[in-house]
Amino acid sequence: MKNNDTANKVVVLGKTFNSDEERRSYFREELRKKLPELKKMEGFPIGKDEDILNLSDAPYYTACPNPWLNDFLAEWEKEKKVIEKQGKRFAEFEVNEPYAADVSEGKKNPIYGGHSYHTKVPHPAIMKYILHYTQPGDIIFDGFAGTCMTTVAANHCEKTDSKLELKLEYENKEEIIWGKRHSISSDLSPVATFIGSVYNKNINIQHFYNRALDIINNVRKECGQFYKTKHSNGVNCDINYVVWSEVFSCPSCSTEHDFWSLAADENLGKIISNFNCPKCNTNISKKGMDRVLISEYDSVLKLAINKSKRVPVYIEYSYLDKIFYKKPDAFDFSLLEDLGDLNIKEFFPSVRMPIGSEARRNDKVGITNVHHFYLKRSLFYLSKIFSNCDSNELKFLFTAALTGLSLQQRYRPKSGFPNMIMSGTLYIGSLNREWNVLNWVEGKLKGLVKTFNYNDIEKAGVISNHSATECPVNDNSVDYIFTDPPFGANLSYSELNYIWESWLKVYTNSKKEAIENKSHSKDIFVYNSLMTDSFKEFHRILKPGKWMTVEFSNTSASIWNGIQTSLQNTGFIICNVSALDKQQGSFKAVNTVTAVQQDLVISCYKPSSEFDEKFIQNKNTLVGVWDFVEEHLHHLPIHLIKENATTAIVERTPKILYDRLISFYVQRNLPVPIDASKFQQGLQDRFIERDGMFFTNEQVQEYDTKKAAVPNFTQLSIFVANEQDSIYWLRNILEKDRKTESDLNPFWMKEVAGNMRKGDTLPEMRTILEENFLKDDSGKWYVPNPENEADLEKLRTKRLLKLFEIYKTEAAKPKAKIKEVRVEALRAGFKQCYQDKDFKTIVTIGDRIPNNLLMEDEVLLQFYDIASSRV
Repeated sequence: MKNNDTANKVVVLGKTFNSDEERRSYFREELRKKLPELKKMEGFPIGKDEDILNLSDAPYYTACPNPWLNDFLAEWEKEKKVIEKQGKRFAEFEVNEPYAADVSEGKKNPIYGGHSYHTKVPHPAIMKYILHYTQPGDIIFDGFAGTCMTTVAANHCEKTDSKLELKLEYENKEEIIWGKRHSISSDLSPVATFIGSVYNKNINIQHFYNRALDIINNVRKECGQFYKTKHSNGVNCDINYVVWSEVFSCPSCSTEHDFWSLAADENLGKIISNFNCPKCNTNISKKGMDRVLISEYDSVLKLAINKSKRVPVYIEYSYLDKIFYKKPDAFDFSLLEDLGDLNIKEFFPSVRMPIGSEARRNDKVGITNVHHFYLKRSLFYLSKIFSNCDSNELKFLFTAALTGLSLQQRYRPKSGFPNMIMSGTLYIGSLNREWNVLNWVEGKLKGLVKTFNYNDIEKAGVISNHSATECPVNDNSVDYIFTDPPFGANLSYSELNYIWESWLKVYTNSKKEAIENKSHSKDIFVYNSLMTDSFKEFHRILKPGKWMTVEFSNTSASIWNGIQTSLQNTGFIICNVSALDKQQGSFKAVNTVTAVQQDLVISCYKPSSEFDEKFIQNKNTLVGVWDFVEEHLHHLPIHLIKENATTAIVERTPKILYDRLISFYVQRNLPVPIDASKFQQGLQDRFIERDGMFFTNEQVQEYDTKKAAVPNFTQLSIFVANEQDSIYWLRNILEKDRKTESDLNPFWMKEVAGNMRKGDTLPEMRTILEENFLKDDSGKWYVPNPENEADLEKLRTKRLLKLFEIYKTEAAKPKAKIKEVRVEALRAGFKQCYQDKDFKTIVTIGDRIPNNLLMEDEVLLQFYDIASSRV
């Protein structure tokens, strides 16, 4: 029910209450009783019981593991039968293909901009996946939910903005089944789930607006004198913002200068890199100067601290509805002196920033504790406002405004952007804009009214604060998973969230935080292990035959590979990778050459119970191999169009199909019963090839029909970065026409030179030709027929295993490091060791080879991970 209809009874989990407040009080006390047991769970947040209870809105949202998740699941399962009787869902509903189209969705909607967070997927983008994979009544889960955009998306599948509805209807190739989906969103971060809980709370918007406006106006009436400055005629005016500047000293004459006077060019609207010292005329830059530090008594910490000297240099104010600018005068400095002596009585956090390279990056300039991130005037007004925030929606408004009012708010001359925070970091620049807190919060309030009005629909989601490595959800309980996991070392969420969480008094328990972070002693192996534990839980709670979508962004091949390996090691089968374009890049994405411009979306599925039973019966025969391939082909896209052309589907190529087969067998601790050449021959015998891809008989008819309508064909672009790629690159050329070695050599040098990974030894082209192809009497190389190819494969494997024995001998030496290897020899050797259950050799050699080779090769990493768990 909606909160603005308080006259109605409230029914939750079979219990009836006279009001929402009565419901809240009852479940709060129930949660209090459950806390001792919940504290045993992984990821239980750090905070006092009362603070956790006060932040929670049980049973819909708990700032700790939610003990009512399975109660909601049971209720939702019963509801499905009712919906089926109404004809709004179908018992036989089944999804055979992934959502394979690339998704482009902007961030400019009222929900996305309501509250900042480090990474968010726009809810309309998530809706496209939900509408493809689910039907009304289905249950969706997101275990790395952040601010719970997945739950927002699930709610909007019942009712959404009419323009968005038309857009989705137009873009979707199949009929959309609109209707309520239920969802569970969880995250390790208390502030993330708190933000998500308000996004997914039924709010009396008018009451919220009036209450917030009263708070702002009351504080302005009581304490507004500290945002005054004088116009040229002596009239008091309201300050809009003040620019503060760090002070530096000239390396030549030691004269102190504020950075604003040296480097800010108001006419050009930019910061100058090089400038002359006004005192001695020496040409200098910011890097060449020394930051001036001053000693100041911190009345909160009760000790003297050294901090960067900052001075006010520029004021924007309003007079008679016009904007004016001025340098601070005696009145302004006198006002700041009065502020300096002010004793702030209301609560504000003053805790030490946690250990971490990001959290403590500002220690060198004296910003060591949370309250140091705010100028005294901002802190005074923020504490006044926060002391009146007596509901979660008011606290939401407060945290939404918080970062923009800190020293993280940079200033650039003539910039049209009011908010100049560098995302993903706690960076503090040399020029800071101190906004009028009261005006800023009031502006944010008006924006949130638009957000809440846009999102003013019946909410159905449930939110929990727990680690993804331990989900308090029953086995085989959810119908679909959409998740956006942490991206290796990209962001240190617990450090970035610390300031927000210090105001809420509930902190992230970072022990199980799935990131790479040297300060927390978490390397890539720890990250992969945590991701594997998380995906293992996701696989456990997902129903058989259902799908998971993993949105992912990282420039590191090793992290990307680790994610795929973690998925496969836990039983998921990957069947498609496509792009998600959020359109508006972050500061780093726009300005950094190596930044990922588009996120990638991995589609994977949990095999059905029927297939598992069938496979168990045939697991020791080749029948099991072809059962798997047929099952997998039925889950792959049949026809893709990009830029008005039929596009090759990499998952249908022999190379990827064989890699998926290996992963499937290794994950189940079974020997791989077929080599690559026999596998390819079997593909050709049992399935139908088109454009280098394989299809079932039914699928190929659909492919041929659809391709005829879009005849232009885009061949897969083969980027040669390793030996396996080079073999497929040569095969692609030689399948079209026989060629001599001299014919191939110019193309080989162009495609392969400089592309190899460090430490990976690529054989000469002649060696690869001899091991994988045949030569006719005229000296031209060609692709062998399946029988000859099988013989070549045997000879090649023999040579590779012989080379692997050399690596094995080298690795046995104490503290030996193998700097260069032939990766294909490692693949063959690891596979043989796995078949022989010689896991120790896999681990020993894996620890001796260059780390990037292990982490960037999907097959090697999977063998190593499995072996590590068995040594």
